[in-house]
Amino acid sequence: MSVKSTAARRTTRGGAKRRGGEPGLVQLLTPEGERVEHPEYSIDLTPEELRGLYRDMVLTRRFDGEAITLQRQGELGLWASLLGQEAAQIGSGRATRPDDYVFPTYREHGVAWTRDVDPLNLLGMFRGVNNGGWDPNQNNFHLYTIVIGSQTLHATGYAMGVAKDGADSAVIAYFGDGASSQGDVAEAFTFAAVYNAPVVFFCQNNQWAISEPTEKQSRVPIYQRAAGFGFPGVRVDGNDVLAVLAVTRAAMEHARSGQGPMLVEAFTYRMGAHTTTDDPTRYRADEEREEWASKDPIQRLRTYLEREGLADEAFYAEIDAESDALAKRVRDGVRNMPNPEPMAMFENAYADGHPLVDEERAQFAEYLASFEDVENASVPGKGH
Repeated sequence: MSVKSTAARRTTRGGAKRRGGEPGLVQLLTPEGERVEHPEYSIDLTPEELRGLYRDMVLTRRFDGEAITLQRQGELGLWASLLGQEAAQIGSGRATRPDDYVFPTYREHGVAWTRDVDPLNLLGMFRGVNNGGWDPNQNNFHLYTIVIGSQTLHATGYAMGVAKDGADSAVIAYFGDGASSQGDVAEAFTFAAVYNAPVVFFCQNNQWAISEPTEKQSRVPIYQRAAGFGFPGVRVDGNDVLAVLAVTRAAMEHARSGQGPMLVEAFTYRMGAHTTTDDPTRYRADEEREEWASKDPIQRLRTYLEREGLADEAFYAEIDAESDALAKRVRDGVRNMPNPEPMAMFENAYADGHPLVDEERAQFAEYLASFEDVENASVPGKGH
C-alpha cells in the first residue's frame, strides 16, 4: 500500500484541480464505482486489501443493524447508528497504525472494529451492564465519550504527551459537525496548533446535528476553519472508502512527522436516526435521504470490485455467511449478558475509599434489603 500527498504543506486543501466531483472534495471512487485520480492524494491497494475494506463495511453495517433491532426489542437502552458512515469510519480506522491512539465519540463502531474491539463490548455499554467494557490501552482505543466534543481536548493532551515522549505515533480524535460548535473543540484546536501536537481531528460531517443542519453550525465548510487556527484542513468524500483511507493516512503521517495537527472533514450522511430515540422524518425530507442512498459506500465499492473482476460470487457468499454468524453471536451475546451486581457501582470510585462513598454504600445496601423484607413478608410463614 502506498499513499502520496503534497497537500500537507498547504493551509487549506484544494479541490479546484481534481477531476470530477465537487470542488474541494477529495474523491478516488465515484458514486458509480469508477476509479478516478486526484493530483494530491493517491493510493494503490491490492485486491485482497480492497476486499478487506468491503468485508469491514459489510460486517460493521450488519452488527449496527442488529443493535438497532435489539434496542427496539428492549435489549438495549439506546443505540447511535452509523448507517451510511461506514466508509468514513473503516477508511480512517484502517489508516491508523497499532501504536496510534484513537479517541472516539459514541458512534465510532466501525473504527472500533478496525481496532479489534469486540462489538459485544460496545453493546454492553448501551445495555447498561458495563461502563465501556474494554481496556483502552489494550487496543489504543479510548472509551466512548458521550459528552459532545470533550474527547478532542483529551486527544490533544494525549498528543502533547506523545510529542514530549518523542514517540513515533499520532493521535486521532473523532467528532461530528454539531460538535464543531462546542467550545471544547475550539480550545483543542488552539492548544494543538500552539503546541504543534501530533493529532488529527477527524470530523464526520453527516449533515445533521440531531435536527440541526450543518449550515446552522458553520458559515464556511468545516475543513476551512482549520486555517483560522493555523493548520491544514481537507474535505474528503466520506462515502469513498479509498479516498478516506488515502487522506487519513497522509494526515496521520503529517502529524507523526512533526508537522503538527490537521483537520479532516469527511463529507458523508447519517442515513438513520441520530439515535434510536430520534425521528428524522420530523425534520428532513425523504428526497434528501434518497439522494444520499445512491451514494452508498458499500455498493460503490462492490460495483468497482465487480467491474474490475476483483471479487466473485463465492466471496460475497462467504461474507454473507460471516455476516449472519456475527449477527447471531451479537444477538445471543447481548441476551446472555449477566446483570452487574448493584453494589459494584461503589467500587473503584476512589483508590483509597471515601467516607461519603461508604455512607452511600450503606444506605443503598439498606435500600436493597428493604425489597427482601417486602418479599419475605408476602410469603406465608416468612417474615414473622
